Amino acid sequence: MDTKSDEILSRRDRPPLFRGTALICGAVAAGALLTGCADDTGGEAARSGAAEAAQVAATSPTASADGNLTEDQRERKELVPKAKTGYEQALSAAVGAVPHSKPVSVELKGPPDSPRWEAEVATDDGTAHSVSVDAADGKAGQARAKDEDGDDKRELADLLKKATVTPQQAAQTATGKTKGTVTAVELDDTDGSTPKWSVDVVTTGDWNKTTFDIDATNRKILREHVDRD
Repeated sequence: MDTKSDEILSRRDRPPLFRGTALICGAVAAGALLTGCADDTGGEAARSGAAEAAQVAATSPTASADGNLTEDQRERKELVPKAKTGYEQALSAAVGAVPHSKPVSVELKGPPDSPRWEAEVATDDGTAHSVSVDAADGKAGQARAKDEDGDDKRELADLLKKATVTPQQAAQTATGKTKGTVTAVELDDTDGSTPKWSVDVVTTGDWNKTTFDIDATNRKILREHVDRD
């Protein structure tokens, strides 16, 4: 047998490696195709679900806005709308609970499911009383006299006497500068012993709080500070 015949016989006697390899590769390719289709179907579903969730989040102003709010802003957003009684009604109710008294301060307090106005009123001699007013129905609780010494009473009586601007007028000055909801009004004094009203105004668009210090003798704005926290 010649050399050429030997080569032919040698090739015929070899095991069918290449044919087996080709079959295996074909099976692997087919499996990969099926797996790829399955994976693509699952991936498409996941992508579709993610896209739908993103669309819902994007079209939900409350969720989007809440995500950008600070803790204080979120608390204001939860509390302020729950107060069905405004600061004026709360002060009126507190003054009505203590005969011959004048308003000193009022502030909206939580929790949101039970909002209340914590008010302070005082008689001309400086005797102060604290009164809690339900922010839902405007009803005042029992007045409680504050424990104060003679100096505190005299200082408060002096402030009340000097303050010719009412808390309502001070609040009007504040909201004339910044539109919003009044959440606190407090009588205090400046470094020069001039009485002033500090008024907090919450803007419902961004839930920031702006504090105005207003001269209690002429309604001049002494200070304006925006709390964005």
